[in-house]
Amino acid sequence: MKEYKAIIVEGKSDKIQLKQILDEEVDIFCTHGTASDEQLEGLLDPALYHNVFILTDADFPGERLRSRLREYYPNAVHLFTRRMYREVATTPLEELARLMAKAHFQVAEDYLI
Repeated sequence: MKEYKAIIVEGKSDKIQLKQILDEEVDIFCTHGTASDEQLEGLLDPALYHNVFILTDADFPGERLRSRLREYYPNAVHLFTRRMYREVATTPLEELARLMAKAHFQVAEDYLI
């Protein structure tokens, strides 16, 4: 049986960054930062995914969104980029690859050091 994974990120640039390094099929959902409660609740159906991951920016809006997402997806695994990079989109690909590999994602070998 295939294990479906989903990642929730803030924006399209975060999604693009992840797609560059991931070497497996993963559904990536964007909240576009300012999603309403209804949009967050209906973002994805957790019953369809074996694992849901949340990766938001390391800033106040990202942490606020993460807090809101915890309410709707309490079983999600939270991934964190380093504060020094602030945003997922500005995190170096090699650093992002290490983070995702540590979370048991298949990552393109080009980005693993």
